[in-house]
Amino acid sequence: MSDRAIQAQHLVKRFRGGVTAVDGVDLEIPRGAVYGLIGRNGAGKTTLLRLMMGLLRPSEGSVRVLGAELLDAPRAHRARVAYVSQQQPLPAWMTLDELGRYLSHFYDAWDPVYARALADRFGLEDDRPIGAMSGGEQRKASLLLALAARPEVLLLDEPAAGLDPIARRGLIEELVDVLASGRDCTVVLSTHIIADLERIAESVGIMDRGRIVASDRLDALQSGTKRVQVIVEGDPRAVEIPGALRTTREGPVTTAIVRLSDPSALDKLAATPGLRVNVFPLGLEDIFVELFGQQKEQP
Repeated sequence: MSDRAIQAQHLVKRFRGGVTAVDGVDLEIPRGAVYGLIGRNGAGKTTLLRLMMGLLRPSEGSVRVLGAELLDAPRAHRARVAYVSQQQPLPAWMTLDELGRYLSHFYDAWDPVYARALADRFGLEDDRPIGAMSGGEQRKASLLLALAARPEVLLLDEPAAGLDPIARRGLIEELVDVLASGRDCTVVLSTHIIADLERIAESVGIMDRGRIVASDRLDALQSGTKRVQVIVEGDPRAVEIPGALRTTREGPVTTAIVRLSDPSALDKLAATPGLRVNVFPLGLEDIFVELFGQQKEQP
């Protein structure tokens, strides 16, 4: 059995009109990992998750989940994977209990006891029509149904989308607690709530224009990405900062966002006469904003 839950190789998805939503993605996610996926709107995150789930056919390349491409996998294999989309309308006329019993026929590992426990935990009534639930309650219901399937892989696309800040935080906290006490499960979570993602994800991929431009363990990504400020007495254009991803200049000050595998790479720069070098740590949200908040380098 492979130790990789998800493997994508040169994964490409093009749509009519020449739009390339996913552009050559190579990705490996280990079994049991919690992988966070972040990026601006339109970066390709939803398309990537739908390719993983087998809801879209790749234009090129492949993506395997638990060793098989879900697009053509048998029902028993697909039942090992659960998916919560951004917009996942549930049948309004059914109660949560009725919908759970219906879905239990498609998921071999369906756990009705766990479903009932989650309903109590989420404050949901089993006998209440789903159409009578609030938007936040319906998002919790979608998450409950996915978790009750006891999946080996759980794909979550903005599970808290459309909720107010209090409801969003509560839903993510519930997810954190459930994952902390549940069975071993690989989770891929796409979200804009970066602060909460830092609490749950072990590894993070940053997506932009269909590509994963950075992918690493969260601690390695944060420790290896810094804001470096260099103040120079002479011409600032002569300053080259190792590992620079984006550079701006204003007068004698050159500022760069750098990605370094070896922190000592800045030592030589710091030892250069006539330069003053300051290094600042960055959180995940800082890294995202610094990389994508401005799109053009300044001369």
